[in-house]
Order: sequence, then C-alpha cells, then structure tokens
Amino acid sequence: MTAPVTATPADTRSTQATPLNVKLKVHPVILAGGSGTRLWPMSREQHPKQLIGLLGDDSLLQSTTRRLEGLEAGYPLTDQLVVVANEEQRFTTAEQLRTSGKPTRLILEPAGRDTAPALTVAALSIAAQDDDGIMVVMPADHAVTDLSGFHAAVTAGVEQAAAGHIVTMGIVPTRPETGFGYIRIGAALDASAASGASPGMPDHVENAGSEGVIRARKLDRFVEKPHLELAQRYIESREYWWNSGIFIVRASTWLKAIRHFQPAIHEACHAAYAGGKADGDFFRLQRDAFSASPSNSIDYAVMEQLGSDQSAASGVVVPLQAGWSDVGSWDAIWDISEKDADQNVGRGRVMFEGAASTFAHSEGRLIACVGTQDLVVVETADAILVADKSRVQDVKKIVGRIRSDGGLEAASHRKVHRPWGNYDSVDTGERFQVKRIVVKPGARLSLQMHHHRAEHWIVVRGTALVTRGEERFIVSENESAYIPLGVTHRLENPGKMPLEMIEVQSGSYLGEDDIVRFDDTYGRQ
Repeated sequence: MTAPVTATPADTRSTQATPLNVKLKVHPVILAGGSGTRLWPMSREQHPKQLIGLLGDDSLLQSTTRRLEGLEAGYPLTDQLVVVANEEQRFTTAEQLRTSGKPTRLILEPAGRDTAPALTVAALSIAAQDDDGIMVVMPADHAVTDLSGFHAAVTAGVEQAAAGHIVTMGIVPTRPETGFGYIRIGAALDASAASGASPGMPDHVENAGSEGVIRARKLDRFVEKPHLELAQRYIESREYWWNSGIFIVRASTWLKAIRHFQPAIHEACHAAYAGGKADGDFFRLQRDAFSASPSNSIDYAVMEQLGSDQSAASGVVVPLQAGWSDVGSWDAIWDISEKDADQNVGRGRVMFEGAASTFAHSEGRLIACVGTQDLVVVETADAILVADKSRVQDVKKIVGRIRSDGGLEAASHRKVHRPWGNYDSVDTGERFQVKRIVVKPGARLSLQMHHHRAEHWIVVRGTALVTRGEERFIVSENESAYIPLGVTHRLENPGKMPLEMIEVQSGSYLGEDDIVRFDDTYGRQ
C-alpha cells in the first residue's frame, strides 16, 4: 500500500459544473472506523464487524473494496482506494486490504470522531494528490448483492456530483424500520425521465436497466431515526426513504460545505492532515489536531443543513435498488441470508428441529434449536447471545452493561489478532494462563520482558527461533523453551509454514499490559 503525499490542498475552488478542461476521476473512499455493537458477540471493539466474515469467507471490508470494479460512470475510475480506519485496527485492516490487490492510501484516525471528520481527511488527501475528484463514499460494513444495480445508481450519482451536488443514496423502504435514519425526498430533477420508467415500478422510483432510468430527486431534509408509529407514517406518505450512508461528492464540494457548516471540523482536519506523516503502510494524522475536532456524523454536520441553506452546496438523492443492507443487526443478516423451508438460517454447527424463523450462528460448539421461533442464537468461544429477533436492536445495551461491569467481552474476543499472527487464551486460573499462539511465516514478536510472569513455550507445529537473554536457539516440534521472569526474549518464525505453539504463563499478574518492549517490527510501544 502507498500512503498519501503530505500536502496542503487548495480547497477553495468553485463547485459549479465541471469545466471542459478539468478531468475528474472517480475515487473509491471507504470509511472503516465503525464498531458494530449490535452484532455482539461476533463484533467487538478491537475486532469490529467490518473485519468479520459475517456473510461468507470475505469480511465486509474485503467485499467493499471490490464494489466498484467494472464501474463505467463516464469518468475514469482510479485503481487506488482511500480508506480511513481506526488506529487500533490498523494491522488487521491493512492485512485485509492487501488481499484486494489494489494500491491503498490507509489514513489512520488517532481517535474516533465519527464520519464527518473521516470524510474530510479523505477529501483533503484526494485534493492534495489529484487537485479534485469525485468521491464514492462507502461504509466498510454494508452489503450489496446486486452489483449491476449498484453501478447504475452510482453512475447516476456521479453525474450529479460532477455538477457540484452532494449526492446521497436513498433506499425505498419496505417496512417501518426504527434503526435507520430517513431522507425526505423532493421533486424529481428530470421529470421527463418518467417516460423511460420500467413497467411495474413505483411512481416515486425507477430502476436502472436496459428499459429503465434512475430519477434523481432533490433533497428536502434528513430526519433522525423515528419511533415505530412515526416510521409507519413515513412509509405511508411515500415521501421518505432510508438513508443508506453512501455518498457521492466532489472533494472540493465537500471541503467547501464542511468549512461553511462546521468550520471547527474543517480547521482541525486541515491541521491534522497537513501535520500528518507517512509511516510504512499508513498515513498518520497529527494526533492532537485531529483529537481537537468535534465529533459529528456526515448527516448531522452537513446533510441536515442543506434543506435550509444551499449556499455551499445542494443535496440530491439517488434511489438505490441493489440488495443493500447496512448489516447493522442480527435480524438484518437473517433477512439477507438464504433460508430453509421454515425460514431458518444456520451457520456453523447448527441443527433445527421444529424451529421456525430462527437465526443460529456457531463458532465451534453445536447449537440445537428445538421448537424455537423468531430467535437469534450466536455462539462464540467466550459468549452466547440469545435474543428475540424483534429486540436485536437492544444488544448494544448489553454491550454497554458489560463495559460498565469491566467485562473483557465487550472489547475483545478470546482469540486476539496481532500483526504477527494471533493468540487464543484457552484456559486461565489463579496465577496461570494457557494460550495457543500462531505466528505467520517470517513474522516475529517484539523483543520484550515481563515483570510479573514467566513463560513456557511448547512447539506443536513448525519451528521457532527463540531469543532468551544473550542466547538464540531453534526449538522444533515437540520441544520446549522456558523464559524466566524478567528475562528479555523474542519469538520468531523462520520457516515457510505457520508456527503453532502452546504458551503456559505463570506469575502474580498475567495482564497484557505487563510488557516492556525494547524493539518492535510494527512500531508498537
């Protein structure tokens, strides 16, 4: 991956229709800083939903990186991704992005400040390198099943964005959903397009295809997540669409709008980007400057303002019919998954007997659902969720209670990913802990020391190169090494296959913060 050049972009240009001598490009922008608390226990703070294969072998992030492949929108599509991600997930995010095979500018947020600052630093990065560009802004944790429909909607949105509008994708609602924000749509921008509408389509949205067109609408206003009764009224009025969270906008247009509506965000992000620096695969924003930015979403910071103030930009809504889901809760995953004859969805080791409309996901142990109906059951190594499908939005309340009680299950899985591989805490007790450790070929842990514990290493597969004080030696399969308390040590995998080993820790304190690092390949402190 390549990091963006540090530069101060000129973000004061006009956002009117594109002059003929300006060659705009389409830039995929992925916002990958979400937490996904409603998908606990699979999604955790340190390994959130965009990094998990909730719908297949690929993670949601990996699927998003391929979403614009083959797009023909009238402007050239850059082959480089711009991804804004949380610093804490940087290594796992970078590793998953490498599988895309695309060059990537991975911008790291030193603190979570919501989507408006994230989009602002992405726009600054594009403006610095490409002078201007049309950003297709996609959350990393959504799903789209109809790529041709998605490309058709994006193409319609790119045309509007090139003319200086801020475009949002709207979903025609199918139910009174209380978990989504809504958009009140205005008049069609091109009423004559109705003549090309596909037969059978509602009169307020036409699909794209060989016989159809997509009619963009003026943005009237954004509204917050409604209660059930209000959501029902929205559906009946046919004037409100779901807010997909996907935006299309020129970098210069967004920078002008954020400077106009949220000058404090603009100032902080400008300083954070200008003071940032490349660090290997990453571009690190200046920590203090970015942390000084107000926290705000794209919706609140800009989109809700456009209905009453269009001096900086105007809003446009493009209908999206592409099998979209925000994958925001377990019922959403059930909704888009393939079901059996009784509307059950099973993943992993799952059996149904007399069950109906049940979702069950097993990470290892057998789940047997007998006579269940409208339930969600999710099993992981350290937690089990059982919820009524109508109450899955309340899972985030459980996560809040776990966090308040100091429980580790809110933040991390038993299996923890590291840049060198992973470890799984398989057993723990008073003064001992047992871990299963996997080190990737050619990888090595930091040179470190512990004040409160000793460690025993037993190699079960592969070969380990061990540093222990002044010694360096090889440990092969079925051999072991002992690391006394207070001795500097390092573990490496010099082989071409994963190194698998069992670590037994013993001591008065076994927390992960009992590490003094002297040298680290990955720049950790």
